Amino acid sequence: MESVILIGMMGSGKSTVGRALADLLGVPFQDTDMMLEHRLGRPIPQLFELYGEEAFRYHETSILKNMDLEGRVLATGGGIVLRPENWVEFARLGRSVFLDVPVELLEARLDQSSRKRPLLQTDNWETKLRDLYASRRPLYEQADVRVEVDEQPIEVIAERIRVALDGH
Repeated sequence: MESVILIGMMGSGKSTVGRALADLLGVPFQDTDMMLEHRLGRPIPQLFELYGEEAFRYHETSILKNMDLEGRVLATGGGIVLRPENWVEFARLGRSVFLDVPVELLEARLDQSSRKRPLLQTDNWETKLRDLYASRRPLYEQADVRVEVDEQPIEVIAERIRVALDGH
């Protein structure tokens, strides 16, 4: 089986839905952020603070390039789409799925955790989130599959993805 690579904005549910999707498909689940934390021995906010975003993005790409073709569900960081070479890796590994969440729902989901998100470390995090969303959306839309995400249970979203993948 090909891997399923979940892409989308922070707060879109890539990790949470990814675990449910992996269970549904009977394949392993992996998360690039967790893999980076393990590899570099620090939490994501600290990695951003110590090394900066560009170094973080370099390590994301390194993780993708070192993955074998074993089928899995892979949750990625929201900015992984920024590097063109990552799209080459997505195609090598399997199919990319854009978890398309309305920005208003993202704001509600991130309201309590915005201070933990390195790219939202500003007094007006909602504006920063909307700017990131607007700039990244055209990249996310290059995914093989797009699945709308709303406030349905995680299992419903996972099933939507499975159906969308079967239809693609």
